[in-house]
Amino acid sequence: MALELHLPDLTEGPVALGPMPARGAAPRAVLPWHQRLRELLSTYLPVVLMMLLALGTWWLVKNTPRADEPAERGPPREEPDYTMRNFVVERFDKDGRLKVRLEGDTLRHYADRDLIEVDRARVRAVSAEGRVTLASARRAVANGDGSEMQLIGDARVDSTGPRGEPVQFSGEFLHVFVNTERLRSHLPVRVTRDGSEFRADGMDYDHLSGMLKLQGRMRALLLPSNANSSAKAMGARNGTAAGAPAASAPGTNAPAQGAR
Repeated sequence: MALELHLPDLTEGPVALGPMPARGAAPRAVLPWHQRLRELLSTYLPVVLMMLLALGTWWLVKNTPRADEPAERGPPREEPDYTMRNFVVERFDKDGRLKVRLEGDTLRHYADRDLIEVDRARVRAVSAEGRVTLASARRAVANGDGSEMQLIGDARVDSTGPRGEPVQFSGEFLHVFVNTERLRSHLPVRVTRDGSEFRADGMDYDHLSGMLKLQGRMRALLLPSNANSSAKAMGARNGTAAGAPAASAPGTNAPAQGAR
């Protein structure tokens, strides 16, 4: 069965797509530039702040030193971190026996270089065998653990030799190595031992072996009573030290001066 639908005739007219403008609505006004800028900032400001926060976090992580890496040290400080005046410092061993006594007019400590400077230094050191060594100088420079000390200006060291005889070293510079019991100098020195006197341009003294190596030009004054013993103990190997001749008793190839 077929159905037929008859529509009435429609009048022709224009057709518009989209919402119809409200009747009586005024056109939207254009905002001034500063107001538009304010709206843009209020819209994108949170995004900009988040980007800045992310960049700051990345820079902080990149430039933070690691725990296993030592921090870069700046140039050494010229000013001491602390000073002491008219001081006395004593160091003892594990059994409570005095090892070193250091006193002076002024002490300056430099932490960056781990150095100690002392004006009018006076040192008293006692070995494990009970041997006493005295040292003095206008100025002394020592490292932090006290294993090395440089005596500068009117330097003097008084000790005893292997046989218990008195030994004295003097000059403008003496470099003391405490742990190895060595004494060196690259400047002129005077050594007095058991009444005999030796002068040279430099020296290297090993107390453990009792060997003294004199360097450069040398002059010796040996007493007749101990000339042979002093020459053997102090100059047996001097020929290997910068070409310096060995001090010896009268009658040998290197003549020594007579007693005063």
